Amino acid sequence: MRTSADWRFVLSHPAHFLSFGFGSGLSPFAPGTMGTLVAFPVYAYLKSWFGQSDWLFLLFLFQLFLLGIWLCGKTGRDIGEEDHSGIVFDEIVAFMIVLFFTPEGLLWKVSAFFLFRFFDILKPPPIAYYDRIWHGGFGVMFDDLLAAFYALICLALFKSFPG
Repeated sequence: MRTSADWRFVLSHPAHFLSFGFGSGLSPFAPGTMGTLVAFPVYAYLKSWFGQSDWLFLLFLFQLFLLGIWLCGKTGRDIGEEDHSGIVFDEIVAFMIVLFFTPEGLLWKVSAFFLFRFFDILKPPPIAYYDRIWHGGFGVMFDDLLAAFYALICLALFKSFPG
């Protein structure tokens, strides 16, 4: 049974609220991009909790990834569409991982954003392959993790250029 994605659904369970990125996934235009934008303030807020303890923050991001498997799986089952476009928790967590490894500076952050969205939308191999064969919450979370990895490789290459 397919349920409509609206505020009533999003507010019907905490998992739905988080999966839909606090409502950003309800955007009629590019919900994945809206969810990725939400990652900026969420990252800044959560990172401030951990101060200088980067390894604890990275462990926390890993726990958010694991939580996302359950959240996205439950929301997908409840809405009747495994990888509904409004489920953006995967973008939020994956992009927070990108932000963790991105150098400081507005140009780096904007570049990271566009690279992540590019790879998340385009889904070059093997992202499209895993997106097609892995289902449920893990599948929803994993393809965005791969897009994050691709974005980070590009950022590392850009950083290695002299000058």
